[in-house]
Amino acid sequence: MSDHWEPRLVALDIDGTLLKWVEGQGATYEQIPPATYDAVHRAMDAGCHVVLASGRSPHGMTRIADLLELHPGDGETERLWVVASNGAVVFRYPELEVVHEEVFDARPAVEAVLAEHPSALVAVEERGVGYRVNRPFPPGELSGEMVETEVAELVAQHVSRVIIRDPDATVEEFVALAERLGLHGTDYVVGWTAWLDLSPVGVSKASGLARVCEELGVDRADTLAIGDGRNDLEMLRWAGRGVAMGQAIEEVRQAADAVTASVYDDGVVVELDRYFPA
Repeated sequence: MSDHWEPRLVALDIDGTLLKWVEGQGATYEQIPPATYDAVHRAMDAGCHVVLASGRSPHGMTRIADLLELHPGDGETERLWVVASNGAVVFRYPELEVVHEEVFDARPAVEAVLAEHPSALVAVEERGVGYRVNRPFPPGELSGEMVETEVAELVAQHVSRVIIRDPDATVEEFVALAERLGLHGTDYVVGWTAWLDLSPVGVSKASGLARVCEELGVDRADTLAIGDGRNDLEMLRWAGRGVAMGQAIEEVRQAADAVTASVYDDGVVVELDRYFPA
């Protein structure tokens, strides 16, 4: 990579990258630090595309886009591109317009997980509303309304993403479970807690970003991606420059080209300042 390299597109994870974690809770502060806001806008002012790429569902991402003011104008070319649901949904904003959605039959995988963790919580996104769940998730873990629904009904139709959460299990138990089951027919991501995201095979933030880059005419070599979680692994490997946040686990750090400061030390600002200094 040239010393004079500058990204044409910056892909940003949200939780643990743009937003700091609330200590001891599975939630983040819904506040954008002023330094982060300024750094992102310096990139935009330089003509760089900024794309949010998250495991969140679409309606959980538009507020962050609003807080960052990522849509400076009303023209079609200025509408934001967003990669949601770990790549299963690509949408434009505002107004929220789903451009692409991948779906799959989650029933076999959900049944396999529940056979070993029968008390686990299951959620399926109900776009524009919130989630349909077998039982309520802990406060702060899901955005939007939670509508209680029987598991059989949750997975009766093809879906873009399923979340399985067991508050009584550990991350290590869920990592071992996913590896042991193989979860044929789906891809999976284990989060910071005993949280399992099930997605269509081959779908990731990287596949969603590839679709956006094609639409924008941007080469992957000209992309910068910043993230901190297991669901960022493919994105960090795919991007021209993949950067892990300082608090990321070793597996994520190893997948990246570089490691920046932690989210608590404005790691996004540190990285963006390399190309778009104040």
